[in-house]
Amino acid sequence: MTLTITKANGIEIAWESFGNPGDETFLLISGLGTQMIRWTTGFCEGLAARGYRVIRFDNRDAGCSTHFTSSAVPDFAALASMLMAGGQPVVPYRLDDMAADAIGLLDALDIERVHVAGRSMGGMIAQIMASENAARTLSLTSIMSSTGNPALPQAAPEVMAMMMRPAPDPAVDPDGFLAVRLAFARKIAGTACPFDEASLAAILMEEARRSHDPAGVARQIAAMAVAGDRRARLATITAPALVIHGTDDPLILPACGEETAASIPGARYMPVEGMGHDLPDPFAEVVIDAMCDLASSSSRRPGA
Repeated sequence: MTLTITKANGIEIAWESFGNPGDETFLLISGLGTQMIRWTTGFCEGLAARGYRVIRFDNRDAGCSTHFTSSAVPDFAALASMLMAGGQPVVPYRLDDMAADAIGLLDALDIERVHVAGRSMGGMIAQIMASENAARTLSLTSIMSSTGNPALPQAAPEVMAMMMRPAPDPAVDPDGFLAVRLAFARKIAGTACPFDEASLAAILMEEARRSHDPAGVARQIAAMAVAGDRRARLATITAPALVIHGTDDPLILPACGEETAASIPGARYMPVEGMGHDLPDPFAEVVIDAMCDLASSSSRRPGA
């Protein structure tokens, strides 16, 4: 496993590969403000051990991929006001651009079709990829994500406040940084297994070492804010689809996963009892099993 930087869709994308390059590929898309290492090495190796090539990558404005440092930090108050008035805010980029990054990476790697899986914001990106690129999508797994329907129930104000709370610079105050980030992680964790503070702290500090860019997170938030309602797009998806959602998710509530599955023709909805807005190691095996079952069924389809 070697970190590689590849030019794709006009930017540089950092990625890593597990497994045999000749096997069918799973493309894993990360969530808001997180990096590809949230798809842990153990998870990727577990998926690769089932006979798949696994590619994880950093989204734009995250990790070792291109950061849009020349773009201004979005003014969220102005953005919200314009959206409420029915306007179309100008943002540095949209989720469609991030989906195009994923397709561009596949083009650069000469990979024709993939099983795509995304978590949280990554699930939204994966949904767009599957709806706009049917010929490139063998299957879709959307994890702890949503349709963008504004009528769906929203996270409680205190959860949103914790998500938006600025953290100290980890290079200056690593303990303060961890205190803020771990408090939020604990808030959105599920109840089915103990909160693994040590493991998550290690991931958070590794992400900070790779790249600490609060402005990049703000630009990703803006892309999500203007993404709109995807239900009409989801209705066009033809690939076999699986929607996984934790029953304890307080950030993107389970109703959002239920509607995602209901919006995709033939999609299977898989609630995971006691899982929150995270994917801790104890849930890895059941998620990998479900993803592989979906991939296997897609391979048996006529013309697949």
